[in-house]
Amino acid sequence: MMKGEIAGRATPTPVAPIEGTQWHFFAEGRKSHRPVKRQRKAQSLNVAYEVSDGEKGEGTELLKVPSWEPQDWQQQLANIRSMRSGKDAPVDQLGAEHCYDPSAPPKVQRYQVLLSLMLSSQTKDQVTAGAMQRLRARGLTVDSILQTDDSTLGTLIYPVGFWRNKVKYIKQTSAILQQRYGGDIPASVAELVALPGVGPKMAHLAMAVAWGTVSGIAVDTHVHRIANRLKWTKKVTKSPEETRRALEEWLPRNLWSEINGLLVGFGQQTCLPVRPRCQACLNQAMCPAAQRL
Repeated sequence: MMKGEIAGRATPTPVAPIEGTQWHFFAEGRKSHRPVKRQRKAQSLNVAYEVSDGEKGEGTELLKVPSWEPQDWQQQLANIRSMRSGKDAPVDQLGAEHCYDPSAPPKVQRYQVLLSLMLSSQTKDQVTAGAMQRLRARGLTVDSILQTDDSTLGTLIYPVGFWRNKVKYIKQTSAILQQRYGGDIPASVAELVALPGVGPKMAHLAMAVAWGTVSGIAVDTHVHRIANRLKWTKKVTKSPEETRRALEEWLPRNLWSEINGLLVGFGQQTCLPVRPRCQACLNQAMCPAAQRL
């Protein structure tokens, strides 16, 4: 299948990855509702994957009014923003939006964004950034990766978590990108998660950083943990993907793009997996988990 003919439709017009941070522009120009008459009831937005803005026509925006929302969540969010105002967590300096070569062609930039996300799974940002530096030093493109033998690739990405599996996934995904997408990455979440080694969190972040599209909330272990500690889910969730669906049920869409980076940094600095620093947290008095920790 040639580029531009993905799933029987034209792909959205590519946009260059944003510089600095991926979150600034997402909420611009969005409206939460339209004053028009409807013939049928508005449906709750509860889908696994959404089409990108470029695929939507006029009048396709779904309206939703949450039937439930967490107690004190707005004040908790404001407090987290205050604690994160310094933007000095590892994710702020070494996240996916900082790991690609800004001088490379847009298609190569998008590929590098995807690879950085694949490497980041169960790996600290510092380790991911180091692996990306070593790969970029050799010229990080689809062709260069396919021409690199597995042993050399493993040496370059070590010690990222599960590096042996990631060597296999990177090679398989790169071959698919070359054969089906002309060396570019897909422009939809459904096609991204179909790639070997790419999960929902990576796909939503790739859509945000590489394509400039908010497709959903990117939930990793930090977001999953903190959402449950603050009881931002109606019931306890057992996986990041379950947490994503629960958050998207009530969290206003204009906050979707912000929440990942905000909570990841908060989880790296304050709401730690083990021995969280509750004494230094502005949410201590209103955090259900703080009363038990």
